[in-house]
Amino acid sequence: MVQSAPLACVDLPALPLQLLLRRHPQWGEHPAVVVERDEPRGRILWVNGRARRLGILPGQAYAAALATGGSVRAGVVEQAEVDRAVAEVLELLRGLTPEVEPAGRDGLAGPGVFWLAGSGLERLWPTVGQWARAVHRAVVEAGFFATVVTGFRRFATYAVARGRPGGVRVLRDPAEEARALEPVPLARLDLAPALREALAALGVETVGAFLALPAVGLRERFGPEACRWHRLVREREEATLLPAAPLEPLEAAALLDRPEEDLDRLLFRIKSLLDPQLDELARRGWRLVGVGLDFRLEGGARREERLQTAEPTLAGARVLDLVRLRLEGRPLGARVEELRVEVRGEAEKWQQLRLFAERSRRDVAAGARALARLRAEFGEGAVVRARPRPAHLPEGRFTWEPLPAELRPARPGPCRQAPLVRRIRRRPQALPPRAHRLRDDGWLIRGAEHGPVVRMSEPWIVAGGWWARPLRREYRYATCRRGDVLWVFHDRRRRRWFLQGQVE
Repeated sequence: MVQSAPLACVDLPALPLQLLLRRHPQWGEHPAVVVERDEPRGRILWVNGRARRLGILPGQAYAAALATGGSVRAGVVEQAEVDRAVAEVLELLRGLTPEVEPAGRDGLAGPGVFWLAGSGLERLWPTVGQWARAVHRAVVEAGFFATVVTGFRRFATYAVARGRPGGVRVLRDPAEEARALEPVPLARLDLAPALREALAALGVETVGAFLALPAVGLRERFGPEACRWHRLVREREEATLLPAAPLEPLEAAALLDRPEEDLDRLLFRIKSLLDPQLDELARRGWRLVGVGLDFRLEGGARREERLQTAEPTLAGARVLDLVRLRLEGRPLGARVEELRVEVRGEAEKWQQLRLFAERSRRDVAAGARALARLRAEFGEGAVVRARPRPAHLPEGRFTWEPLPAELRPARPGPCRQAPLVRRIRRRPQALPPRAHRLRDDGWLIRGAEHGPVVRMSEPWIVAGGWWARPLRREYRYATCRRGDVLWVFHDRRRRRWFLQGQVE
């Protein structure tokens, strides 16, 4: 292989949609969409070409797609399924080159984009084209639609792959790469919709037109996101990949002399299997990120447990503490005849020391360890966070999703006035009837300890529900004498007041 083009980009466009069509191959002949939720109000995330020709676009509600009458096929693709597909392709590509970097380092692209280094593979593939075709063939045989572009820069190869989906393209020199980059439509890249629309209003619709914009004043007019993309487009140096280290599991097993049911003795046996594996991780320069336990119980039954640490660690005591919490919270129910311990590790990440860094009053690492203990004792679904989603009613405008194991320090921006927080109840709480003789004050909305209502705001009306049942709510802010500000509404259909939330 010649050394002039050591970089390749592998793009699996619309990966969630590909996974949906892999699950339902017969849907390829119909308009197909990936939705956030399988209900009429669910937001459309990805669409195929047949759906786009019907006017169905990402961001629309699923009800709009159903209204086209085009026998639209829809499904939900969970993030865990996307992560498994990325891991599958990552392992596949590692069989063709040892240096593979998945997207995610700088937010340049979403899941399904990989960069590969091809230097040093000349004995296997004498030319760049042969190597690129081998990569493309391997990914296609795995059941994915892919584009492979070889070139010199990360952004350029990614953009050219997005501009011309499918097949293999070899860019033989930097000049050819620059010429191929200029006509790529900005609509094919992962720009924020607001930035893309602002540029389109000025007639800037291709990478070449965007590159022609002067860097001076770009931030003031379009914001920091435009500056970041402009720097990526203008990069001239050859890319340096940061390949992802493979997570190789280490295993150890023990056949017990006699069945064991005492937790302390089981923990001691687990420790005897765990410690040598931690030593091996340390020798590799790795840290433990997860541990799996497999118990064979009396009678032939098996029990598996999977634990994840709050952060990469070599502290065996912390790992055993998580194991104890899990086994105390979920007793095995029978004596153990054989056990196996498997650990997963990752390469240690060295963090750069920063001078004059702001000291936070919050210990993020301690918080992550506390959450890991909760997961170990009550299960992976015990720690969740609220995620906003589009919905008609306030109680439907958020959903719960698992909290990532890695906590990021909060970096709030400066504000002149602290915003008020509106705490919304999962289900509205029915309130005692309001006496008809009362006006805006005198109503003991939450009992005597909060005092009567002294002020009611003007109503804010929410009406609709034609897709399920009609509704009409009149929302108001009720201020109590003690100072509490309650968010309440009157349901016209049920003729009753409800507590929706509270301002804090």
